[in-house]
Amino acid sequence: MSLPHAILTALLERPSSGLDLTRRFDRSIGYFWSATHQQIYRELGRLEAEGYIRALPAEQPARGQKKAYEVLPAGRAELARWTAAAQDPKPHRDAMLLRLRAAAVVGTAGLEADLRRHLELHRRQLAEYEEIEERDFPPGEDSAQARLQHLVLRAGIELETFWTRWLTEALAGLPAAEDRPQES
Repeated sequence: MSLPHAILTALLERPSSGLDLTRRFDRSIGYFWSATHQQIYRELGRLEAEGYIRALPAEQPARGQKKAYEVLPAGRAELARWTAAAQDPKPHRDAMLLRLRAAAVVGTAGLEADLRRHLELHRRQLAEYEEIEERDFPPGEDSAQARLQHLVLRAGIELETFWTRWLTEALAGLPAAEDRPQES
């Protein structure tokens, strides 16, 4: 149920077309809630049918022109209701953690290279988040909206910091080739 709320949030921040939303999901919202172009367009249709959003009137009628959307009062109310509702955390599912558990019984062949690849991916993501923080959240920016947006970014930074530390530890803890269980 969160994709419609992600779209409502994005549209309240700035009325946008489906294409603009897709680009924003690729650059910012997608860091913590991803969606494909098709999912976004399908959800825009649902939100419009439910009376949560509407297409803005075109400046001039033109075939093939992008439709921009804005949130209606019912959409704002739905987003406020969802934001205030209690929600339990979801159990964490991660294939790498399961693969390490499996490696304990079948051996670690091939795992080290993928751990190193994951470590590099998390280091790059951390660097990107830190660049965004430096660029978009200078000291002294203290509006409520900026503080909340910065908190979301800080969560990403903390998660990437965790993964880089944990993957470094996992690599250091892999058994040497001579100590690995025999793979059959």
